[in-house]
Amino acid sequence: MRSVLGWGLVWVVRLCALVGWVATAVACTWLLGVAPTPQPWNGPLVWGAVAAGCAVVRALALWALRVPAAVASWGRRRRSGVSLSKERHADRRGRWPDWEDWADWEDGHELSFDGHEIWIKLRTAAVWLLVAFSSGALFVALLTGSEAGGKAETLRDAGAEVSVATVVEKPAAVRADVDDEDVVQGYSSRLVVSVAGGPERLIVKDAYTSEKPREGTEVDVLWARSVTRLGGYVHEDRDLPTIAAGRWKAFPDSELGGAMLFAFILLAVVFGGVLTPVFTLVADADDLQELAWSPSAQTIRAALAAAVFLGWRPLLLGEQPELAELLFAGGGFFLVFLVYVFTSIRSLG
Repeated sequence: MRSVLGWGLVWVVRLCALVGWVATAVACTWLLGVAPTPQPWNGPLVWGAVAAGCAVVRALALWALRVPAAVASWGRRRRSGVSLSKERHADRRGRWPDWEDWADWEDGHELSFDGHEIWIKLRTAAVWLLVAFSSGALFVALLTGSEAGGKAETLRDAGAEVSVATVVEKPAAVRADVDDEDVVQGYSSRLVVSVAGGPERLIVKDAYTSEKPREGTEVDVLWARSVTRLGGYVHEDRDLPTIAAGRWKAFPDSELGGAMLFAFILLAVVFGGVLTPVFTLVADADDLQELAWSPSAQTIRAALAAAVFLGWRPLLLGEQPELAELLFAGGGFFLVFLVYVFTSIRSLG
């Protein structure tokens, strides 16, 4: 019965790793806008909870596997007065262990499948590819998911709509936005517009247009019919219909979308293409197996998964995050890389 319990814990560890990998992949794919929905974003919230939960349960199961090992080892030492030898590991591999056999498990080699070094390498590569993908997805979703912000978010909450408007007065406070090479990227100004089917005078502060605005220029404006005193929102680099609907796109058809696509490629493809072979091909299969079954290393990773999920929870629900939550949400993409590199560095030794 006790050996059955031990192997039950082993399979809990294995299944949690598999389900957690799938849940993380689904949550991050959802964050990239494959199925964007108005807040609350329950899809990535549920899948993220599953991923974080599996990571925590897996860490607890790994620590639980240490309990019979410690108890049996203590009992054997009291009877024989000698420590256990790792040389007996190979003799027992493949057979169902009894309770005292768990005392010899120290690095996870007893729990590997025979002759599956290739499987260990592939499993490790899958983990690093997911780390790179999830880091890129968290970074992109954080920026594009909150691209509205400020006034646009206030208008959205007030039931905003998007209409074509005409500038009816000479624009005021016009200033050019230039890049580091003094090339004009667009113009910010204060506009007074007439909305088709709406108010004849609607004030738009800090309107952003790609061309210098003039009286008679037509622009798309985000405004709320119930509270016209809020004015309007004009930004030609933002997808106003998407903002009005409470939706978002990871890679909108704008300059921001191009920048986000570049950032995602840099994080997911370049970093993944570098770190995956380094921590998969360079490391020895035995060291990778030991890392996969290390309670301490997996506890650190589980704590990270839980912290990132809790940090993202208010954002997914459309709530205002606390400072600590914002730090884990905003820095989650970097923390994932940092923690996984830190916990994996010993496997290269």
